[in-house]
Amino acid sequence: MNVVDLLGLPALEDQLTRLEPLLVESVVTGDAFLDEVTTHLLAAGGKRLRPVLALATATSGTRDATREDLLGAVAVELVHLASLYHDDVMDEATMRRNVESVNSRFGNLVAIVAGDFLLARSAEIAAGLGVEIAALLAATLGELCQGQVAEVRAAFRVDRSRDDYSTAIAGKTASLMATSCRIGALTGGLARSDVEAFTDFGRCFGMIFQVRDDILDVVGTEVELGKPAGQDLAEGIYTLPVLLTLADPVHGPELRDLLGQPLGVPEQEKARAIVAGSGAIAESVRVARDYADEAAAAAAAGPSPELAVALARLAHTMVDGLPTA
Repeated sequence: MNVVDLLGLPALEDQLTRLEPLLVESVVTGDAFLDEVTTHLLAAGGKRLRPVLALATATSGTRDATREDLLGAVAVELVHLASLYHDDVMDEATMRRNVESVNSRFGNLVAIVAGDFLLARSAEIAAGLGVEIAALLAATLGELCQGQVAEVRAAFRVDRSRDDYSTAIAGKTASLMATSCRIGALTGGLARSDVEAFTDFGRCFGMIFQVRDDILDVVGTEVELGKPAGQDLAEGIYTLPVLLTLADPVHGPELRDLLGQPLGVPEQEKARAIVAGSGAIAESVRVARDYADEAAAAAAAGPSPELAVALARLAHTMVDGLPTA
């Protein structure tokens, strides 16, 4: 999925071209080994979704991005990259973005410390952008950690509630999306009402993004995900489609008998098949579509009709491409 193409905002392509060398510059120290580690996932690419959101809200996708706009985008992407380094250690992942994960290639200790380094660089950049942005990014780091801890605590719990799930993903995913939009609005000098509107958009978009990812973990492929499919199920992370299936009187008992413990490949595939055949995928897509409608309404409250249309299109496209069965 090419986010820039979906948005259809002409200036964003050039802005992202200017962003890439700043990203590399921000993590290169001159130490050959550390530089190899910190640039490993940068070199693998990625959608740069969070920087795109920051730059789009800062510039409406039309004017040139200032250095402050670009640095705000760098700061949020570094937080995201750091979270991937740490997540892959916790998940014992071997692949990320279709390349070997940092922990698999360099070891867990190096991956953890390198992730910490990326967070430190993000904080340093944010501090240079002013007190409000620095405080915002620090608060977001807290929300990310709270969301991740909530998810870890819920591992293998078949009694996890939908409210618990929503709270966890609001912290671990939606908070950084909201902050990306908010930082862009702040570096762009937007009115306070517009800052709040774009923050609301980012929050809703983050919820869409995570629900979509959780749907694809059940019905997607390793190529689509850039990591093994069914990984969440195998590791006891019971997401919305799984929770909806567990609540189903027909399919729930069979799934419940499998869950509550680590799964081997045959059990994992059987669990995926049960969820995929239960109707939970269609219901999860409806939840994502509700968030897309909320996101579009929030974007419409911003200052640019062109940007509102682009953001609404992005939010709905994230949902429209999902399977419903």
